[in-house]
Amino acid sequence: MNQQAQILTADALPPQVGLLRERWEFFKRNRMAHASSIFLAALMVLAILGKVLTSYIVVFDPRVVRLSEKFLPPLTRFTSEITPAEDAPTFGVYLLGTDELGRDVFARMLEGTSVSLTIGFVAVGISITVGVFFGGIAGYYGRMKLGFITVDTLIMRFVDIMLCFPTFFLILTVVALLPPSIYNIMIIIGLTSWMGTTRFVRAEFLSLRELDFVTAARSQAIPEWRIIFIHMAPNAMAPVLVSATIGVATAILTESALSFLGFGVQPPDATWGNILSDGKQFIFDAPWLTFIPGISILIVVLAFNLCGEGLREAFDPKLRKAR
Repeated sequence: MNQQAQILTADALPPQVGLLRERWEFFKRNRMAHASSIFLAALMVLAILGKVLTSYIVVFDPRVVRLSEKFLPPLTRFTSEITPAEDAPTFGVYLLGTDELGRDVFARMLEGTSVSLTIGFVAVGISITVGVFFGGIAGYYGRMKLGFITVDTLIMRFVDIMLCFPTFFLILTVVALLPPSIYNIMIIIGLTSWMGTTRFVRAEFLSLRELDFVTAARSQAIPEWRIIFIHMAPNAMAPVLVSATIGVATAILTESALSFLGFGVQPPDATWGNILSDGKQFIFDAPWLTFIPGISILIVVLAFNLCGEGLREAFDPKLRKAR
């Protein structure tokens, strides 16, 4: 009888929901964050598609100059030859118009999408790697002394010094000293934006290092680097993921500002920043050259911020209860 009661009671219990599924369900309740995640996924697909189109299809080549078709407004039909050697004309529509050199703005925006997202993700990847390394060391070895100072104090004072510098002007200074390159931009942005990640990871490690699973790992003589990066780091990645999502938006803004000022990605490569910079002098004659990249930057940065805010609420139990 007791066994039957136990079986009935077990069958009556609701099915257990995994932690990740629970967070995902909560994330979907935030309609703005969910819509932003769908938009960003579509944008990444568009960036990959744009890379293929602008690299292998001549019609979408963002570097083709057509001086006879400059300053055409969006949705203008055209008839032009692809190359002088071909007699057959090409028919189509300039979806976003043309610039002062007759280049297709839609093709340049496609190229700029892939370049800007690549810079954002690579820069954030660098900053997360550096931040997790220093944060993990500070949180795990914080009490170890190096002479008259502890490891935690040494790393966190270095973080404080880095935070004292105006980040954008520090980036401007370094970029001005180095040759302009997309790789230099990614590395510089990544190496100047790791401080917040370090603080998040340090705080998580300070609480994790006293838990039972860390004590059990130490008792089994597991190497400390495995405890830090295999056992503890995955459990500290929730706030890092939120920080990374917002960090991509910050990296895109920083790259756009650098390109707008002429210190970022150099022509003929197109980014949203240098498209905006090229169009500022024609704002009255061809306003679409300013509005299209400007609105694109606004929407993408807003989408990353909304998605990051939704992830922060999904991963924080206190915010989930408040909501």
